[in-house]
Amino acid sequence: MLQSPTSDSSETAIQPAPLLEFDHIGLEYPFGESMRTIIQEISLNIKPGEFVSFVGPSGCGKTSILRMVSGLSPTKIGELRCHGQPVTKPLKNVGIAFQNPVLLPWRRTIDNVLLPLEVVHPYKRDFKKNHQKYLEMAQKLLQAVGLKDFQQQFPWQLSGGMRQRASLCRSLIHQPEILLLDEPFGALDAFTREEMWVMLQNLWMEAQCVGILITHDLREAVFLSDTVYVMSPRPSEIAFMQKIDLPRPRTLEMCLSDEFGHLAAELRRHIHKN
Repeated sequence: MLQSPTSDSSETAIQPAPLLEFDHIGLEYPFGESMRTIIQEISLNIKPGEFVSFVGPSGCGKTSILRMVSGLSPTKIGELRCHGQPVTKPLKNVGIAFQNPVLLPWRRTIDNVLLPLEVVHPYKRDFKKNHQKYLEMAQKLLQAVGLKDFQQQFPWQLSGGMRQRASLCRSLIHQPEILLLDEPFGALDAFTREEMWVMLQNLWMEAQCVGILITHDLREAVFLSDTVYVMSPRPSEIAFMQKIDLPRPRTLEMCLSDEFGHLAAELRRHIHKN
């Protein structure tokens, strides 16, 4: 199991218990009359409030990891635990943002953001009673991402970057413990993407939740993460782990530093090694 080294037992004693534990996780798919191994084995821990990224070649099972964590596709090989309990069904403490924002076209921005509170327990039960409170929560998030004046617009009236910002607000409105991000900025232009890095970092630091990002952009992984895991080609495993010790909050100017460039280059070297 991959773990960060500690200098002594007293330091180990103050480490927080992991929120998520990957215990020899694997993944197989039927292929003809046999099974094809996609993920050979992954063992790692993710601490409360930690932001991690998974990078690696297409088809190595990165998105499948998010589905396992969410409980939408519980692992059948090994065990994935949240708060020490096996994940065997969809979790309620998860927010998800995809590459495609998937906003409901008939709902205005504010109503798209409020959607999880209408369908997720325990918020669903008291949605009408607490509507004003929830409305203020949504407006606060939209203000934080610069969409305060676009609450009444429909998705088709927003740019791609605006729709993705609204999607991030929706994923955080129910204050999840775990935020899953499946290449959320992959469809955006380079300038908008970098602006979104800063915006996501600010939202995550405010929410203090676990962040798990799937990305092909190594600079994005370095900018956002506390830890980056490089996955090998399938049958995949963790080929390399890189701790990112850059101070927060991080700025786009830091992307030009030698230290930032060295971290991205080290990740690239291990990806091309496999």
